[in-house]
Amino acid sequence: MHFVALTIFPEMFPPFWEHGIIRRAREAGHIRTAAVNIRDYADGRHKVTDDRPYGGGCGMVMKPEPLAGAITAARAMAPGAQVVLLSPQGRVFDRKMAHDLARLEGLIFVCGRYEGVDERLVREHVDAEISIGDFVLTGGELGAMIVMDAVTRLIPGVLGGADSADRDSFEDGLLEHAHFTRPPLFAGMAVPSALVSGHHAEIERWRLEDSLIRTFLKRPSLLMERPLETAETAILKKWCQEIERIIASQPVGGAGALPGDK
Repeated sequence: MHFVALTIFPEMFPPFWEHGIIRRAREAGHIRTAAVNIRDYADGRHKVTDDRPYGGGCGMVMKPEPLAGAITAARAMAPGAQVVLLSPQGRVFDRKMAHDLARLEGLIFVCGRYEGVDERLVREHVDAEISIGDFVLTGGELGAMIVMDAVTRLIPGVLGGADSADRDSFEDGLLEHAHFTRPPLFAGMAVPSALVSGHHAEIERWRLEDSLIRTFLKRPSLLMERPLETAETAILKKWCQEIERIIASQPVGGAGALPGDK
């Protein structure tokens, strides 16, 4: 996978690429990276990359010519790569998109600034627009880093364990279970007994149930969007029975109820 970032602040990217999993992925040859300065393709002594918007209004708009030149250079650098514009108007980035992007030969990120990018450049040179959420940042650089990080994790061989990425949150439509490490007792709280039992089947049952609990409490919509497996259905039915018992144990409410009524 070849990542190329087009930006007026190319110095932002090397520190990101020089740490953690991204650094190891680069060193192992799983990814290649480059930052292209858009100003290198601007005309004039001042290398201006923005101008006032037609029709008036606040802010500035990124000029199409420098961006077009930078994209052409990036395509030569990374043949077969898709050009992506980080934009609040793009499709929202998610797990499925990360998997789709991880199968590509490369990604060229157009990191916009100011009020946006000339629409003609988008129509002529951009393959896809991506948003990392319903909020606005001062530029596309951080969004590009987020996409690079998520996509890199999914490239075969990048993570240490063969199934490391498969166990991440959202990979099977559920949030990931809780994690614990040493010491066995912290702030008066012990590690769940199942995790120190040494019984692999019991550990997997605990992790599945904890994953379901977390998804139900934090992102219940995820459970509506995926088919449930037999073990998952059994766990949810057990919860239903427990909830019904709790409700049945409560006093009868409403007018005329006496203390202790059930």
